[in-house]
Parts: sequence; C-alpha cells; structure tokens
Amino acid sequence: MPAEANDIHVDLGRLLTERGMTLTDLAAQVGVTQANLSILKNGRAKAIRFSTLSSICKVLQCQPGDLLTYRPPD
Repeated sequence: MPAEANDIHVDLGRLLTERGMTLTDLAAQVGVTQANLSILKNGRAKAIRFSTLSSICKVLQCQPGDLLTYRPPD
C-alpha cells in the first residue's frame, strides 16, 4: 500500500526556530512565496518540487531528511 501524503511530516518550523530565521526570511532567500512555504510548514502541501527542496536545504544548511520524516499511521 503506498504511503499517504499525511504520513510525511515537515519539520520546517523546528528548523527555522533552530536557525533563528522567519518564514519571510526563508521565502525571500528561496524565491518562493511566503504562502507556499506556510502551506508546507503547516503540513498541508501535497507535493514539493525538488528544486524548492534543494533551495530550502541550501539556505537552512540541512539535508532533506532533516526536513521531511515518514511517520506511519498508528
């Protein structure tokens, strides 16, 4: 059975806090809208482009696995 989108959790809020950065700062540096990053941060995104993921990782100096985790349903 394929993983559901809601089994993937985004730890963007934690990474931003750890780096002392706001969503507005990240949006400006990555080149995407704050609204789109908010959707990602709040777990409502259905997909993410690899180019966006790469840019986020570059700015936050992290690996994709630091940002995305798989948590199977209970």
